Amino acid sequence: MAHRIPVRTLTCAATLAVSAVVVPSAHAAPPPLTQIVLHYDDSQAAEFRSAVVAGANSWNASVQNVRLVEATAGQTAEIKIIAYDGWPETTLGPARPGGRRSTVYFGREAVSEGYNTIRIAAHELGHSLGLPDNKPGPCSSLMSGSTGGVSCTNATPNAAERAAADANYASPAAVPPASLALIVDAP
Repeated sequence: MAHRIPVRTLTCAATLAVSAVVVPSAHAAPPPLTQIVLHYDDSQAAEFRSAVVAGANSWNASVQNVRLVEATAGQTAEIKIIAYDGWPETTLGPARPGGRRSTVYFGREAVSEGYNTIRIAAHELGHSLGLPDNKPGPCSSLMSGSTGGVSCTNATPNAAERAAADANYASPAAVPPASLALIVDAP
């Protein structure tokens, strides 16, 4: 003997099942942002190449909206790193794919005075991402640069620095500053 289920019950159950699948939750996660990729050319960074890679890795582990990737031979890079004998200096970003570029001059003078090479690299890459100096500042602030002291080895951006870099790359259409500034990191 077969059991009969009223048509109204089946229709109601089917409607509820479809509604549960089709209606999005009010707390659904937002779609993921498209991460902006910036290429850096460290072919002229000489003895500082490993420090540059470590500095880029520090930023990559800290921010979500931008990623620093080493350029392959012949590839156009938004950030160029050049070793030289003066104090570190960088063209203030934010660097943009197909647009604004930044040049980091990795200064040997700061290294000879005892400053940490990975901190220097991460700090200068911070300028390429559009962050200004935060001087004077504590060692906990990556963008405090040389005012963090010679003994400071912190190469990780703090919460405010991470937020500022992520804001600069929150969308592909983010507008860079109107002027190009060269930030010299001498004490």
